[in-house]
Amino acid sequence: MQSAPVTKYRPFPSVDLPNRQWPGRVIKHAPTWCSVDLRDGNQALAQPMSIEEKLEFFDLLVKIGFKQIEVGFPSASQTEFDFCRRLIEEKRIPHDVSIQILCQCREELITRSLEALRGAKNVIFHLYNSTSPKQRDYVFGATKADIVAIAVKGVSLLKKHGQALIDAGTHLRLQYSPESFTSTELEFALEICEAVTDVWQPTKTDKIILNLPATVEYATPNVHADQIEWMCTHLTRRDVTIVSLHTHNDRGTGVAATELALLAGADRVEGTLFGNGERTGNLDIVTVALNLYTHGIHPHLDLRDINGIRETYERCTRMEVHPRHPYAGELVFTAFSGSHQDAIKKSWPFQKPGRPWDVLYIPIDPADIGRSYKAIIRINSQSGKGGVAYVLENNFGYQLPKLMHKEIGRIINDLADAKGTELTSAEVHEVFQREYLTRTAPVALQHFKTTERDSTVKCEAALTHDGHAHKLNGSGNGPIDAFVHALGSTSLPKFEVLSYSEHSLGKGSEARAVSYIQIKTERGHTFCGAGIDTNIELASIKAVVSALNRALAKA
Repeated sequence: MQSAPVTKYRPFPSVDLPNRQWPGRVIKHAPTWCSVDLRDGNQALAQPMSIEEKLEFFDLLVKIGFKQIEVGFPSASQTEFDFCRRLIEEKRIPHDVSIQILCQCREELITRSLEALRGAKNVIFHLYNSTSPKQRDYVFGATKADIVAIAVKGVSLLKKHGQALIDAGTHLRLQYSPESFTSTELEFALEICEAVTDVWQPTKTDKIILNLPATVEYATPNVHADQIEWMCTHLTRRDVTIVSLHTHNDRGTGVAATELALLAGADRVEGTLFGNGERTGNLDIVTVALNLYTHGIHPHLDLRDINGIRETYERCTRMEVHPRHPYAGELVFTAFSGSHQDAIKKSWPFQKPGRPWDVLYIPIDPADIGRSYKAIIRINSQSGKGGVAYVLENNFGYQLPKLMHKEIGRIINDLADAKGTELTSAEVHEVFQREYLTRTAPVALQHFKTTERDSTVKCEAALTHDGHAHKLNGSGNGPIDAFVHALGSTSLPKFEVLSYSEHSLGKGSEARAVSYIQIKTERGHTFCGAGIDTNIELASIKAVVSALNRALAKA
């Protein structure tokens, strides 16, 4: 990097738009979506998709609900041409879906593309040429007039040669892109778009699509919005024009640039699933669509099976969706932070059917996109007591009393810290069982029986302590009280019971009782215990023994 001051780079110029309206607007409906996965996305792959993979991907896009799909550049290669023909000849294109193809403004490429489109019902013919000053100077050595002439000639040729396709029953629409629009002088971008529109002569029932690409993202999203609003307000035939966006993500703000440009008046959005594309990628349509959904706007795309969509995408493209990718990433509905886990657990019970979604730290209901609740909270050394309790309750059914949360949370955190890795829910469950439910040393309960007379409960118990058998008798106002008094006749430490709770685990004939006990030793230390049995009385006695064993282990 250059030392300060930085002279190697210059700030992107702002747009003179003193009466800009977009900052005060809100998005009220979804745009028209166009997937460019099969062209812009495919060309960015280290190993482009085969025709069979492209066919599978096309079927996925149709299933999701895209009505406009750019299928390729048929004049660029025989593979692209053949793919277009297979879609048409095998009747894979639904009647309400338009296929879009890309083509440069050259006669031989236009006629070759039209040949690939024979028999298609709905076609968007996407013509483009570069318009920015650097493209004009460095690449083409052309004047503004030369660039306008290229675009006008291309549209004229399409209008001439495309008539045969129209006569054969194809609905042919024009999309024109002044490539590198955001790097082009706005006045010149307007001039060339107006010239193209003059030739095509769109109507209100057959509008022209003017695609205004951020081919490389150079500016902040607000500048992009200003550029789009400037164009929307200066186009002389805005009523017969669909203003389309095609943002890239070089600055990491492709989604923001698109959303602000929709506020600025754009009607249509081009992008790819999960943002695949050249360099840092194209716009991620999945993210923008679900952003709209979380604001109560249906995107008219079916993203209910986001895991299945991701699986097909990853298999066909050989790309991987990042674990932190919005909505679709493996970890996006996962909280490791203790405070976040606790907030999620506490807010979840307030979520009732019919009420707006309002679970803390989770902006969308995972179930709406086919994700599972089970992975929302995961455990590592940063996790808190609430997260551990959540995993044990939601995955295994243990409704731990609040007084146990801190205790089990500390045990799990110490283990995760020692391992230096995340703990699975199964590992958390194993630790809980080992710590509370399966301890048989130094005290193991062998037998317990009660009888009741005149509101007094008497118990007989048999247990081993350090391998020595003991038979005990005691009485009290209940089974637990009687057992504690019986233990008082031994050399075991004295303690009192502070709290008790229980619930059922499972349903029907398979149901068992789970009991939780907290005891306090003579030294003032508190310990929790847990017990499980089909007999609720035995479950509570096992919980006492569990707490006692934990106290003895600590001592």
